[in-house]
Amino acid sequence: MADPTILTTAADSTLPFDDAVSGAVLEATPNGLVVAADKLLELATYLRDQQGYDYLSMVTSVDWPPYFEVVYYLYGVAKPKDLLVLKVRLPDKVNSVVPSLISIWPGADLQEREVYDMMGIRFAGHPNLRRILLWDGFQGWPLRKDYKESYYEEDTKPFKSRHPDGKHLWAEDRVPWKDNITYPVAWDPDLFTQPTVQYRKIMGVDAGGNGDGKDLKTERVLINMGPQHPSTHGVFRMVVAVEGEQVVGLEPEIGYLHRCHEKIGERNTYIMNIPFTDRLDYITSMSNNLGYVLAVEKLMGLEAPERADYIRVIMAEFTRIISHFIAVGFLFNDLGAYFTPALYGLRERELILDLFEAAAGSRMMCNYMRFGGVFADLPAGWVERARDLVWNRLPRVMEQFEDLLAGNEIFLARARGVGHLSAAEAIAYSMAGPMLRASGVPYDIRKVQPYSIYDRFEFDVCCRPEGDVWARFRVRMDEIYQSLRILKQALDGLPEGPIMPPGKRQYQIRVPAGEAYSRIEGPKGELGFYVVSDGKPNPYRYHVRAPTFINLTSLEKMCVGHKIADSVVILGAIDIVLGEVDR
Repeated sequence: MADPTILTTAADSTLPFDDAVSGAVLEATPNGLVVAADKLLELATYLRDQQGYDYLSMVTSVDWPPYFEVVYYLYGVAKPKDLLVLKVRLPDKVNSVVPSLISIWPGADLQEREVYDMMGIRFAGHPNLRRILLWDGFQGWPLRKDYKESYYEEDTKPFKSRHPDGKHLWAEDRVPWKDNITYPVAWDPDLFTQPTVQYRKIMGVDAGGNGDGKDLKTERVLINMGPQHPSTHGVFRMVVAVEGEQVVGLEPEIGYLHRCHEKIGERNTYIMNIPFTDRLDYITSMSNNLGYVLAVEKLMGLEAPERADYIRVIMAEFTRIISHFIAVGFLFNDLGAYFTPALYGLRERELILDLFEAAAGSRMMCNYMRFGGVFADLPAGWVERARDLVWNRLPRVMEQFEDLLAGNEIFLARARGVGHLSAAEAIAYSMAGPMLRASGVPYDIRKVQPYSIYDRFEFDVCCRPEGDVWARFRVRMDEIYQSLRILKQALDGLPEGPIMPPGKRQYQIRVPAGEAYSRIEGPKGELGFYVVSDGKPNPYRYHVRAPTFINLTSLEKMCVGHKIADSVVILGAIDIVLGEVDR
């Protein structure tokens, strides 16, 4: 596959545009195709049906001085095709409207809501366009460049206002606190508290429902599961519409943990963002580090030494094992079976975290990767301890897991046929990672578009055709075996040599102007970092393609028709971490 920074343009013979979409592409740039907003739906349909771009990976936006830019990243998954980037420019920043692509790729749903929430761009035709990470009465659009939050100090770090001329000045003294209680125009907080207004889609209002949407055949009731519910894996709420015990509608409510990660990322210097990536999916900080540094390295044209590449792969695969152990263990806990599987996973996780601590100095928030390599070399005895885990202990633990879990009759009864997603549905909903492969789609970025040195290792893409909770469990178990297989090869082939390029380590870098998207096969799916540089010490735009956030798009589809109790295990099988979902 081609490097993801090389874009297919309208001039390439690989993408012939026929008369059906003439005039849709306004300009072919090195960073993507500029598309006319009024032709977007027509072009998107053509690309999906005629060109094989069946997968909408990412929707984001950039606030440029003269216009807003909505950015779409497309791939082919059923028949793998390279990256295609579409951009819609909106010069009217007061009335910025672009057509919703939900009718073509349902996976656009939550992503379009995020763009609306953070940038204020409206998506015409979206069935439920309201804020998703911030509360509905919030005033303002945080990712716009002119947005100044309470306690605002400066646009970029390091802040000069902290100690100007050796004198200390608190920002609170300079910018008085202002509560954000100014409601948006035309927003009625009293009216909004009515469930049929806030959740009109799943209540059957303006969305069909039963009968004509006015007189329901049976009583439809809203049930809130969360945000304190023990089976929601964090501060997350499922608003469930039920008739009897059957789920007839569901809407995920997130944002309780939102920290405006991307706004902070644009204020930070580039290197300051590395530890911030640890706080996304805090189970997988090593993988998060890797995805981000690869994006910045693309912009810098920087390559890591061979030893550093091997160490990165070793850390990433140990991280995958940790993540899958926890996912599988707590899936059984969600079922109310017993806590033993979770304890098994946590016990083995501790041993791997011992290795992380020895190398990085920290267990969970590792902050280990650096642009061009890794922070520190492996200490004496580290490889030997890793070998003992990979060759001896972890295979035995997997045997115990198989005996304890895989054939459990209660689990099989609760998991088989539950939360079904077909291959076509998984692609349409932009599912990634085990969620995609458990629906029979053998798509793994490590194979399709190898990054780092993954093309040197032999391993299989784990895939199951059932598309249910059991298949998602089975894919994660299978992937642990494949991670052990990769680790054996990487530990055997680990070369001597430097862990950083020659020269003095720089803690302040200037990245050449441009943009890059780096995607890796994280434990939970495609983890992507979209970084735009204007040549200054801080990212101009920083966006995270969070796999668990996008994987939640299919939650209603999987739950409708099942019982309330089934929705808990369906959610558990997605394997979300709210630090990444909310950011």
